[in-house]
Amino acid sequence: MKRRRVLFIRLSQFRLFLRKLVVTLVCISAFGLMILSKADNAHLNKTEDMVSRILNPIIRVIQLPADGIYFVCEKIRDVVRVYADNKVLKNDAAQVDYLKNKMQALKIENELLSQMLSYTPPPDAEFVTAKVIATEGDGFSHSLIAYVLQEKKIQKGQVVLYKEAVIGRVDSVHGAYVRVMLISDINSKIPIIVERSREKGILSGNNTSVLNLVLTSPAADIKKGDKIVTSGVGGIFPSNLPMGFVFNVSQESILIEPIYSIEKIEYVKIVHYALEQDTLQESLKK
Repeated sequence: MKRRRVLFIRLSQFRLFLRKLVVTLVCISAFGLMILSKADNAHLNKTEDMVSRILNPIIRVIQLPADGIYFVCEKIRDVVRVYADNKVLKNDAAQVDYLKNKMQALKIENELLSQMLSYTPPPDAEFVTAKVIATEGDGFSHSLIAYVLQEKKIQKGQVVLYKEAVIGRVDSVHGAYVRVMLISDINSKIPIIVERSREKGILSGNNTSVLNLVLTSPAADIKKGDKIVTSGVGGIFPSNLPMGFVFNVSQESILIEPIYSIEKIEYVKIVHYALEQDTLQESLKK
């Protein structure tokens, strides 16, 4: 028991001694490092220079592949970014072209509708705007199909105008779709009058782009360039509606060129003239 106590005391003293020794060594080391940092040690500087000369080339050699990899990665990122931007720009350009074409179409349509709105129908007449959706022109008939934009009753025989000129009349109605027989159709026969000389006749279609003027007197005063208008005879067409101009005058025929070509027509006016029945009967008697 006594021996154990003595051994414990000696171990405690030894631990205390080691602790004091460690503290002393740490203080001495710190003091020595402070002195070395302040001192101009030539050997230490030489050693530092030598280590730097040896390590710098090695560090540069190791750094070159890293720089190359970084450069390649950056270029790849740039290419990917440019590709993505180019794709976005292509989509934007396509969208701009689409909007540009759409705006151009709307502009043309607006101009046509503006011209249509500027039309003032004569007294006792009303009109409906219709959009041309199909044309038929062959050796058997000349007609077009129009879609009525307004919910109004359309009747067979009503006059069809483009701007101020007659282009035909309603041949049949199927709901909102109207078939218009053009003045160039072979079945079209319209009483007309020459505006300058007041010569009367019948304007007949022949399924071509020009019309024939028939039933005029042999000594009729008709010249090239004369304007042809409706005479109002028959009560279907009011008088003085323009139809065309004299294109050619010969002994065999008188050819009339319509004011407007059917290929250029996109919208038409279907006009209802409230002609009195008495006036119609009187014109028929004459």
